[in-house]
Amino acid sequence: MAMRTETVPVEIVARPERDRLGEGPVWLPERGQLLWVDIEAPAIRWLDPASGRTGSHVFAEPIGWVIPRAGRSDFVVGLKSGFAFFDPEAGSLDPFGDPEPEHPDNRLNDAKVDFAGRIWAGSKHCTDAAVSGALHRLDPDLTWHCYDRGYGVANGPTFSLDGRILYHTDSAARTVFAFDLGEDGALSRKRTFLRFPDEWGYPDGMTTDAAGCLWIAHWGGGRISRFGPDGTLLRSIALPATNITSCAFAGPDLDRLYVTSAALGCQHEPAAGALFVLDPGIPGLPPRAFAG
Repeated sequence: MAMRTETVPVEIVARPERDRLGEGPVWLPERGQLLWVDIEAPAIRWLDPASGRTGSHVFAEPIGWVIPRAGRSDFVVGLKSGFAFFDPEAGSLDPFGDPEPEHPDNRLNDAKVDFAGRIWAGSKHCTDAAVSGALHRLDPDLTWHCYDRGYGVANGPTFSLDGRILYHTDSAARTVFAFDLGEDGALSRKRTFLRFPDEWGYPDGMTTDAAGCLWIAHWGGGRISRFGPDGTLLRSIALPATNITSCAFAGPDLDRLYVTSAALGCQHEPAAGALFVLDPGIPGLPPRAFAG
């Protein structure tokens, strides 16, 4: 599949640091802030686009994602050790469960919330030394269930426009899978949605726009691409860093696309690990919060 990369104006958000492994951006409309993680700092980063202010909350272990809780001021986070609640105002961290006690060398990696307020979270081996990743569902009652196994790097969940398809990636296999998602949270009919050719790099984090198309970050490919619901490549936008990790729509009208990247393995690149922002020409979907 041929890929023609277009060049659009891309802004590098001014910050004092670059991310070793930036991931998981999420927009908080009620706060007017963008959050994301640097998995290996490890830290939660935040940006107030209106003022340009940025900041960090530092952690003692790798953090794969941060997701707001509905109607609350704290967050649920995915750590190497499992699930926890994090309150930035109090500075408190309250672990409540480890979905993979049998894999002490795994960590949680990338997550999103479905139409029922449930979190779908992947995992991976910390050093990629084993194909031990899985796909988990965390329910509002704080129980969790494993739905799929055998991932090298479980990554980038997102959903179809109607919420009835879950897209999930094994970056190591260069493959994006699709599952039917039932009202009760059950998955069925796993199939290959898209497979990246070697020259595209690896599919990483992704998000869905208001037309139901998927925007996917290319680790090792220096771009983000937009794919139709049938997997057709529609657009590909070049970015000034090789390891592009994830993306999220943000702003009052959800018409700005923020893109994370990693300095890991690319320290010689001036923009590696930067947070980018661009106008994608279409808005995204409103972000969801965890119902628990």
